[in-house]
Amino acid sequence: MEKLWSKTEIGRLELPHRLAMAPMTRSRAQDDGTPGELSSLYYSQRASMGLIISEGTQPSEDGQGYLWSPGIYNEKHIEGWKKVTDAVHEAGGFIYIQLMHAGRMSHPDNTPHHRQAVAPSAIAPGEKMFTATGMKEIPIPRELSKEDIEITIADFKKAAAAAIEAGADGVEIHGANGYLINQFISENSNRRTDEYGGSIENRTRFAIEVTKAIVEEIGADRTGFRISPGTTLGGIKEGEQISEVYLHLVNELAKFDLSYLHVMHLGNEALLREIRSIWKNPLLVNRAGRSLEDISLDIDNNLADLVPVGVWSLANPDLVERLKAGAPLNAPDPTTFFGLGSKGYTDYPTFKELESK
Repeated sequence: MEKLWSKTEIGRLELPHRLAMAPMTRSRAQDDGTPGELSSLYYSQRASMGLIISEGTQPSEDGQGYLWSPGIYNEKHIEGWKKVTDAVHEAGGFIYIQLMHAGRMSHPDNTPHHRQAVAPSAIAPGEKMFTATGMKEIPIPRELSKEDIEITIADFKKAAAAAIEAGADGVEIHGANGYLINQFISENSNRRTDEYGGSIENRTRFAIEVTKAIVEEIGADRTGFRISPGTTLGGIKEGEQISEVYLHLVNELAKFDLSYLHVMHLGNEALLREIRSIWKNPLLVNRAGRSLEDISLDIDNNLADLVPVGVWSLANPDLVERLKAGAPLNAPDPTTFFGLGSKGYTDYPTFKELESK
């Protein structure tokens, strides 16, 4: 694990090691999308992770999918996130805010305007979503017009600027896991016949245009991008050309000289190696099903520069210290992953606290 603890650079940042905190939805924002009162404590508790990638944060009212997810598109949101970023920086960490437009993975009951969700095409994901009155079928979304697409790209650009105003060190564009950008990329959720649908070049166009707008607004060295080749989340079926799609997208993204590419890796080893050969800037690899013993394997094998960690960092605010000391980890409590309150959010003890009892 020696290389895991070596310094590295991401965009404008020098990081103390090669662990990062992966983005995780926690559903603890206020009703208006302002980060909750405990969010500053939650993120600053985990500042030793070096680079923190925040939970998915909607760039607009249309972008919200889940109850109590945070936004970054108005002054109250900026003020709320400023408290978070200040706390993280004071604790010695860095934070990128992940910009996540849920697209069709939404329900009118969960959004401030209660309108029909938007998507590349009017195709429902065939899944249910939690609302304040229980689980409900996700309804058919409204297909985005070309004018809507331009507005949505502008929303991403405005949200990126707001994130920097709020003190974030950068933003991560969420192009993965069945949300809007991934819906454009995927064959079964994008049936458009214009320049945003059909061919690989067309289905990746929205992702590239969002990236271009954000880079122009805040700089490539403060912009990361997340992909999840082969995902089935959100009813996604990417078709038989997964490798061709993502190699094209990665080649196009590489032209922007982004601060990093974040891969949610689901097992296609050949594709990961090809992405590694294309992508010359820092590569983050979040490997599904990875064991704790193998946490540094991709770094040791030169397949990744950083390792994003999710649930382990959720349950262990001092994960870095525990790994260095070989200390046992807290077990995560899945019943508290989502929802309001401090339980399962800011009350996980550090190893030192456990020892002192």
